[in-house]
Amino acid sequence: MQAPPDNQGRIAENIMYFARLLRSAGLPVGPGKLLDAISAVRLVGIGEQEDLYWSLFSQFVSRKDQRELFNQAFHIFWRNPHIMERMMGAMLPTIKVEQEEELEQMSRRLSEAMSKGSSANNSEATSRKVEFDASFTFSEKEVLQEKDFEKMSAEEIAVAKRAIAQLRLPIMNIPTRRFKRAEQGTQIDMRATLRAALRSPDLIPLKLKKPKRRQPPLVMLCDISGSMNQYSRMFLHFMHAMTNDHYRVHCFVFGTRLTNISRYLKHRDVDMALDKAAVGVKDWSGGTRIGACLKEFNNYWSRRVLTQGAITLIISDGLDRDEADGLNKEMDRLTKSSRRLVWLNPLLRFEGFEPKAKGIRAMLPYVDDFKAAHNLKSLIELTDLLSMQPSKQADISADFIAQVA
Repeated sequence: MQAPPDNQGRIAENIMYFARLLRSAGLPVGPGKLLDAISAVRLVGIGEQEDLYWSLFSQFVSRKDQRELFNQAFHIFWRNPHIMERMMGAMLPTIKVEQEEELEQMSRRLSEAMSKGSSANNSEATSRKVEFDASFTFSEKEVLQEKDFEKMSAEEIAVAKRAIAQLRLPIMNIPTRRFKRAEQGTQIDMRATLRAALRSPDLIPLKLKKPKRRQPPLVMLCDISGSMNQYSRMFLHFMHAMTNDHYRVHCFVFGTRLTNISRYLKHRDVDMALDKAAVGVKDWSGGTRIGACLKEFNNYWSRRVLTQGAITLIISDGLDRDEADGLNKEMDRLTKSSRRLVWLNPLLRFEGFEPKAKGIRAMLPYVDDFKAAHNLKSLIELTDLLSMQPSKQADISADFIAQVA
């Protein structure tokens, strides 16, 4: 059933307001998507609410991680007949939309978008500006280095993403098996020496050589299960920045299966790169089978990417659905194939963290460094960590080792 001609203008206007709400909540909704959404609704019709939902969904949602936010916004905007009055009331400084009963289950990003008008009248809030540079020095008015990714607002997440895009990892160069000529050293280059002797038989000049040094490959394995949802989004931006900074970076994501997303993240535009990765990955926000995914990595990818002293980063909370089945064996193989194995775990942000889960207890003895990964400061510390020489188990506290043993 098509919409009556006299109501088409009102439908288009409501879609425009809905698009503004999504854009304020952080979804990339521009004028082009708005016009396509209006055309889709007019083409499909609004005989049922489900038709309206899927027409707007097809235009406004491009990644799986955007679906939950879209569902909440659609439920509030289109099912509440007084939603426009509440949105207009949110422009007054004395009304707080978060206190309404209908908005109790709304995510923070959506509630912030709905109440954006009330905070606009606060002079202190509007006067705050966030500034950052390549060295991550933030202004005194707002410091985001130590703020948890999960607690950030939409605006703060945008600032954090721009900061992550400027992050650089100064990975220390390591010697390889190949050699190059050197003026000083202790190793004699016999081939170059004999060639020089052919030119002047009376005098044999000694030619020296030394090992070539180059950056080792960087391999990142990121957990994209439901428990890592908010953190995995930020670390995908981190993986994209590293892919475009180093020439030998291999990126994998895992949940219930392992997926190589290295070719997707090579695209310079981060939004396009993540859109392509979202299409290629089929197990976003699901369960976690760490042992099975590491087994697949060791069997099919380790010999291809873990070469010449590769550094491996595992980004996961260690919560395994399979109860660490075969995880010890796969971690032992992985640590023997890696020059350095670093585990970044968001659960370390809690002061009373203890490795009680079977997956954590199985993985912990095989890693070289066990670090927190929940804010910008942890990523800055990671740059310092990878620029130093590794020391086996040097960064794991004795308490964790005792508890695992």
